Amino acid sequence: MDNFSRECLAIHAGKSLKGDDVVSVLEALRVLDKHLSVRIQTDNRSEFISKSLDKWAYEHGVTMDFSRPGKPTDNPFIESFNGSLRDECLNIYCFLSLEDAQEKLDNWRRKYNHKRTHSSLNDMAPAEFIRSLQKGEDL
Repeated sequence: MDNFSRECLAIHAGKSLKGDDVVSVLEALRVLDKHLSVRIQTDNRSEFISKSLDKWAYEHGVTMDFSRPGKPTDNPFIESFNGSLRDECLNIYCFLSLEDAQEKLDNWRRKYNHKRTHSSLNDMAPAEFIRSLQKGEDL
């Protein structure tokens, strides 16, 4: 999730995600020229402190910013996003397979980015907010 625009860039369904899975998603975003940040903020779960992600970040000039253990308030944006994802998608649907889960997550992500408004974005959806910035509109 992009903290500035609140855009959900990707969600990846998997049984047990590893650092290589995170690298694959980030690399796909990079290749699509989508939001290669200079800093990525994460918690300390194993998929984020992996050697493969550390190597990828180093090779692309990305600083990894880890929250303090047990301090979810270090990244309130992702905590809020995770709550929305849980309440609006994960707790509502049954997933029949990883493919079914990915399809439902992708649909939810599109709705989140294009339909769901945020008070922090002047009651715009992330996609609308980004378009307004690209047009140079005053917010």
